[in-house]
Amino acid sequence: MGLVDSIGNSFMKMRLEGLDQTINNPHETQQEVLNDLLQKAKNTVYGREYRFADIKNYRQFQEQVPVIDYEDLMPYISRLLQGEQNMLWPTRIRFLAKSSGTTGVKSKVVPVSSEGLHQCHYQGGRDMLALYIRNYPDAKLFSGKNLSIGGSQESKLTGKDEGFYTANISAIVMKNLPFWAQFGRTPGLEVTMMNNWEEKMKKIAAITSKEKVTSLAGSPMWMLLLLQHIIKEEKIEYIQDIWPNLEVFFHGAVSFLPYRPLFEKLDRDKSLRYLEIYNATEGFFGLQDLPDDPSLLLMLNYGIFYEFIPEKDYLSENPRVLPLSEVELGKKYSMVISTNSGLWRYKIGDTVKFTSIAPYRFIISGRTKHCINIFGEDLFTEHAEKALDVVCKKTGAILKDYTAAPFFYETRSKGYHEWLVEFVKSPEDLKEFATILDKELSELNDDYAQKRRNDTAIGPPVVREMPSGTFYEWLRKNGKLGGQHKIPRLSNSRGLVEELIEIGKNISPEVKNN
Repeated sequence: MGLVDSIGNSFMKMRLEGLDQTINNPHETQQEVLNDLLQKAKNTVYGREYRFADIKNYRQFQEQVPVIDYEDLMPYISRLLQGEQNMLWPTRIRFLAKSSGTTGVKSKVVPVSSEGLHQCHYQGGRDMLALYIRNYPDAKLFSGKNLSIGGSQESKLTGKDEGFYTANISAIVMKNLPFWAQFGRTPGLEVTMMNNWEEKMKKIAAITSKEKVTSLAGSPMWMLLLLQHIIKEEKIEYIQDIWPNLEVFFHGAVSFLPYRPLFEKLDRDKSLRYLEIYNATEGFFGLQDLPDDPSLLLMLNYGIFYEFIPEKDYLSENPRVLPLSEVELGKKYSMVISTNSGLWRYKIGDTVKFTSIAPYRFIISGRTKHCINIFGEDLFTEHAEKALDVVCKKTGAILKDYTAAPFFYETRSKGYHEWLVEFVKSPEDLKEFATILDKELSELNDDYAQKRRNDTAIGPPVVREMPSGTFYEWLRKNGKLGGQHKIPRLSNSRGLVEELIEIGKNISPEVKNN
């Protein structure tokens, strides 16, 4: 092991003592986090409104502070954009992280404080490296560079205070990395922040193929597209032909399950390690700390206080909310967070299931709302419903039922969305229907639009018209007839789509359409 690796590994190992302390004392750590958050924010507009200064314990916090969605946050965000600071958090907010919205706005913007960056996102990155080195003492990460593909879309917001910048969280994080971290990654910020993804991927490939890369970090979809591009341009077969010292891919943002076989086909000796992180727009929540266990360690000392809504209460107006100390193994919960960026009892929409409580480890089990997010597109049912309404009006079609799921091509090709649609009145041109649907979804959803721009990441949607009665027959076969049962509209898996396609092949004229 070289000197640089030895120094870097020693520095990261020093972090483990403090991390272990929080892991071994989870409830004390979380109580300290809550107390600190309330103390710091007691004189904000939100803190005064809900009397943070009077809160002495968790039960009082539950009683005084409401559980909220993004709709409840919007008035405070609007005032923030008009130049009113100290709304949700006392320190100046300069960055707003973008993510797809389902509230009638094209994108949500979530405040990111300096504390949120340094005590949460950056601390998560450092702990990720420290835990990796604990598991692999022979790691040589610091002898080369980390290839990370950040976001773009950075823009200055208008308003009374023109000091705001908006971008996805990865771009905000990379823009503010300390110099020593910038030195250890590739490519440089100028390329990382490019908005044209097609040109950006070409430049990243040209630059990084000449670097000594030892680790990768980012979204599986973008990384796969980059590796495919490099392999094609360099006329090689495996990623080790260009980076012989590559040892790990730190991935997040979407499920890695459908991507892993595609990465393994590019990995000559199957030596590349894969470790998942859960670094969302709203905060850094978890990371994989054991090589052979896909569960994520819940990070408890990042300025985030966690609460959990049991599965049966997801959609309740007054849901039952539990602290970390009351969660149970194997049950699904919707995550609620209060953070050092000013989110208070905020429902993020992700659902988790705990696999261990000593320490607290979990898996991401899904979303409280149906969506497709295999390619990082965050396409929700609300987007689909609005887009289909417009498409039907423009084409004269009348929709009866639909569902959609992602489809993967072969290893070196892009994926796309496949829509199964049953019509009362079919459009004259199904291809035109698909084209308008694609356009409307892009108008409604920035993340989808970004992935579809110039076919950079996702191919155009494929709309398959299903025989009349297909969806009814699926409900009948699965014992789901009745008004309380509905076809799931969007899914990350293809199970339902494949079942419906098989039913459609064998649908008989006598099937009744009730």
